[in-house]
Amino acid sequence: MLDKFIEKDIELLICLNNLGSQNWDGFWLFMTKTVTSIPIYLLALFFVYKYYGTKKMLISLLFIALVIAISDQTSNAFKYGFERLRPCHNEQVVDLIRLVKPNCGGLFSFFSAHASSSMAVAMFFASLLLKHLKVLSFFLIIWALLVGYSRIYIGVHFPSDVLFGFLFGATIGLLMYKLMLLFFKKISV
Repeated sequence: MLDKFIEKDIELLICLNNLGSQNWDGFWLFMTKTVTSIPIYLLALFFVYKYYGTKKMLISLLFIALVIAISDQTSNAFKYGFERLRPCHNEQVVDLIRLVKPNCGGLFSFFSAHASSSMAVAMFFASLLLKHLKVLSFFLIIWALLVGYSRIYIGVHFPSDVLFGFLFGATIGLLMYKLMLLFFKKISV
Protein backbone atom coordinates (compact mmCIF):
# COMPACT_ATOMS: atom_id res chain seq x y z
CA MET A 1 0.00 0.00 0.00
CA LEU A 2 2.83 2.42 0.83
CA ASP A 3 4.49 1.57 -2.49
CA LYS A 4 1.26 2.42 -4.34
CA PHE A 5 1.02 5.75 -2.46
CA ILE A 6 4.64 6.63 -3.33
CA GLU A 7 4.03 5.68 -6.96
CA LYS A 8 0.98 7.98 -7.14
CA ASP A 9 2.91 10.75 -5.38
CA ILE A 10 5.66 10.51 -8.02
CA GLU A 11 3.09 10.50 -10.84
CA LEU A 12 1.41 13.60 -9.42
CA LEU A 13 4.77 15.35 -9.02
CA ILE A 14 5.69 14.64 -12.63
CA CYS A 15 2.30 15.86 -13.83
CA LEU A 16 2.26 19.08 -11.77
CA ASN A 17 5.92 19.89 -12.28
CA ASN A 18 5.73 19.40 -16.03
CA LEU A 19 2.77 21.79 -16.31
CA GLY A 20 5.33 24.54 -15.89
CA SER A 21 6.88 26.59 -18.64
CA GLN A 22 9.76 29.03 -18.89
CA ASN A 23 7.23 31.86 -19.07
CA TRP A 24 6.12 31.09 -15.50
CA ASP A 25 9.46 30.02 -13.99
CA GLY A 26 10.33 33.52 -12.78
CA PHE A 27 7.01 33.90 -10.97
CA TRP A 28 7.35 30.56 -9.15
CA LEU A 29 11.00 31.24 -8.26
CA PHE A 30 9.79 34.55 -6.80
CA MET A 31 7.05 32.77 -4.84
CA THR A 32 9.41 30.17 -3.39
CA LYS A 33 11.83 32.70 -1.87
CA THR A 34 11.28 33.21 1.84
CA VAL A 35 11.97 36.94 1.65
CA THR A 36 9.09 37.38 -0.80
CA SER A 37 6.58 36.75 2.00
CA ILE A 38 8.05 39.30 4.39
CA PRO A 39 6.10 42.36 3.08
CA ILE A 40 2.82 40.44 3.35
CA TYR A 41 3.56 39.36 6.91
CA LEU A 42 4.62 42.90 7.81
CA LEU A 43 1.29 44.14 6.47
CA ALA A 44 -0.52 41.56 8.61
CA LEU A 45 1.57 42.63 11.60
CA PHE A 46 0.63 46.25 10.96
CA PHE A 47 -3.05 45.30 11.14
CA VAL A 48 -2.44 43.35 14.35
CA TYR A 49 -0.95 46.57 15.75
CA LYS A 50 -3.88 48.62 14.42
CA TYR A 51 -6.59 46.37 15.89
CA TYR A 52 -4.88 45.08 19.03
CA GLY A 53 -2.26 47.66 20.04
CA THR A 54 1.48 47.60 20.64
CA LYS A 55 1.56 45.17 23.57
CA LYS A 56 -0.49 42.46 21.85
CA MET A 57 1.42 42.99 18.61
CA LEU A 58 4.73 42.41 20.39
CA ILE A 59 3.36 39.30 22.09
CA SER A 60 2.08 38.14 18.71
CA LEU A 61 5.60 38.55 17.32
CA LEU A 62 6.94 36.22 20.02
CA PHE A 63 4.30 33.63 19.17
CA ILE A 64 5.05 33.97 15.45
CA ALA A 65 8.73 33.32 16.20
CA LEU A 66 7.66 30.17 18.09
CA VAL A 67 5.40 29.13 15.21
CA ILE A 68 8.26 29.41 12.73
CA ALA A 69 10.78 27.70 15.01
CA ILE A 70 8.47 24.78 15.78
CA SER A 71 7.49 24.37 12.15
CA ASP A 72 11.03 24.59 10.81
CA GLN A 73 12.71 22.41 13.42
CA THR A 74 10.01 19.74 13.26
CA SER A 75 10.39 19.63 9.49
CA ASN A 76 14.15 19.12 9.88
CA ALA A 77 13.58 16.33 12.41
CA PHE A 78 11.17 14.59 10.02
CA LYS A 79 13.56 15.00 7.08
CA TYR A 80 16.39 13.28 8.93
CA GLY A 81 14.01 10.74 10.46
CA PHE A 82 12.41 9.66 7.17
CA GLU A 83 15.38 10.38 4.87
CA ARG A 84 13.17 10.61 1.77
CA LEU A 85 15.29 12.03 -1.03
CA ARG A 86 14.15 15.21 -2.72
CA PRO A 87 12.87 14.60 -6.26
CA CYS A 88 15.91 16.42 -7.62
CA HIS A 89 18.21 14.00 -5.72
CA ASN A 90 16.15 10.89 -6.54
CA GLU A 91 17.64 9.02 -9.52
CA GLN A 92 14.25 7.44 -10.26
CA VAL A 93 12.63 10.88 -10.69
CA VAL A 94 15.24 13.53 -11.52
CA ASP A 95 15.23 12.96 -15.29
CA LEU A 96 11.41 13.16 -15.42
CA ILE A 97 11.01 16.60 -13.83
CA ARG A 98 12.00 20.17 -14.49
CA LEU A 99 14.45 21.47 -11.90
CA VAL A 100 13.79 25.19 -12.19
CA LYS A 101 16.24 26.58 -9.67
CA PRO A 102 19.99 26.29 -10.16
CA ASN A 103 20.51 24.05 -7.13
CA CYS A 104 18.41 21.40 -5.51
CA GLY A 105 18.74 22.28 -1.85
CA GLY A 106 19.12 19.82 1.01
CA LEU A 107 19.16 16.09 0.48
CA PHE A 108 15.82 15.17 2.09
CA SER A 109 12.28 16.32 1.42
CA PHE A 110 9.67 15.01 3.86
CA PHE A 111 8.13 17.34 4.87
CA SER A 112 8.35 20.77 3.26
CA ALA A 113 9.44 23.44 5.73
CA HIS A 114 8.40 26.14 3.24
CA ALA A 115 4.85 24.76 3.05
CA SER A 116 4.67 24.20 6.79
CA SER A 117 6.08 27.54 7.92
CA SER A 118 4.14 29.61 5.40
CA MET A 119 0.88 27.88 6.33
CA ALA A 120 1.62 28.13 10.05
CA VAL A 121 2.24 31.89 9.88
CA ALA A 122 -0.71 32.41 7.53
CA MET A 123 -3.06 30.43 9.78
CA PHE A 124 -1.86 32.29 12.87
CA PHE A 125 -2.37 35.72 11.29
CA ALA A 126 -5.60 34.69 9.56
CA SER A 127 -7.07 33.48 12.86
CA LEU A 128 -6.00 36.65 14.62
CA LEU A 129 -7.33 39.00 11.95
CA LEU A 130 -10.37 37.08 10.69
CA LYS A 131 -13.00 39.15 12.52
CA HIS A 132 -11.44 42.39 11.24
CA LEU A 133 -10.12 41.54 7.78
CA LYS A 134 -11.67 38.48 6.15
CA VAL A 135 -10.15 39.35 2.77
CA LEU A 136 -6.61 39.56 4.17
CA SER A 137 -7.13 36.34 6.14
CA PHE A 138 -8.25 34.57 2.97
CA PHE A 139 -5.36 36.08 0.99
CA LEU A 140 -2.81 34.84 3.56
CA ILE A 141 -4.05 31.25 3.18
CA ILE A 142 -3.99 31.51 -0.63
CA TRP A 143 -0.47 32.94 -0.41
CA ALA A 144 0.68 29.99 1.72
CA LEU A 145 -0.87 27.55 -0.78
CA LEU A 146 1.02 29.24 -3.62
CA VAL A 147 4.30 29.08 -1.68
CA GLY A 148 3.73 25.36 -1.12
CA TYR A 149 2.88 24.71 -4.76
CA SER A 150 6.03 26.57 -5.79
CA ARG A 151 8.06 23.79 -4.15
CA ILE A 152 6.48 21.22 -6.47
CA TYR A 153 6.74 23.52 -9.50
CA ILE A 154 10.47 24.08 -9.09
CA GLY A 155 11.09 20.35 -8.55
CA VAL A 156 12.33 20.16 -4.96
CA HIS A 157 9.35 18.54 -3.18
CA PHE A 158 6.82 15.79 -3.75
CA PRO A 159 3.12 16.71 -3.42
CA SER A 160 2.84 14.67 -0.20
CA ASP A 161 5.73 16.68 1.32
CA VAL A 162 3.81 19.86 0.65
CA LEU A 163 0.41 18.51 1.72
CA PHE A 164 1.77 17.20 5.01
CA GLY A 165 3.59 20.52 5.49
CA PHE A 166 0.30 22.37 5.01
CA LEU A 167 -1.50 20.17 7.53
CA PHE A 168 1.28 20.39 10.10
CA GLY A 169 1.65 24.15 9.63
CA ALA A 170 -2.09 24.82 9.88
CA THR A 171 -2.21 22.78 13.09
CA ILE A 172 0.75 24.61 14.63
CA GLY A 173 -0.59 28.01 13.56
CA LEU A 174 -4.01 27.34 15.10
CA LEU A 175 -2.59 25.83 18.30
CA MET A 176 -0.23 28.74 18.86
CA TYR A 177 -3.05 31.20 18.18
CA LYS A 178 -5.19 29.46 20.83
CA LEU A 179 -2.24 29.41 23.27
CA MET A 180 -1.71 33.10 22.71
CA LEU A 181 -5.37 33.80 23.50
CA LEU A 182 -4.97 31.86 26.77
CA PHE A 183 -1.83 33.85 27.48
CA PHE A 184 -3.73 37.10 26.87
CA LYS A 185 -6.41 36.03 29.38
CA LYS A 186 -3.85 35.04 32.01
CA ILE A 187 -2.00 38.34 31.89
CA SER A 188 -5.18 40.37 31.20
CA VAL A 189 -3.76 42.13 28.17
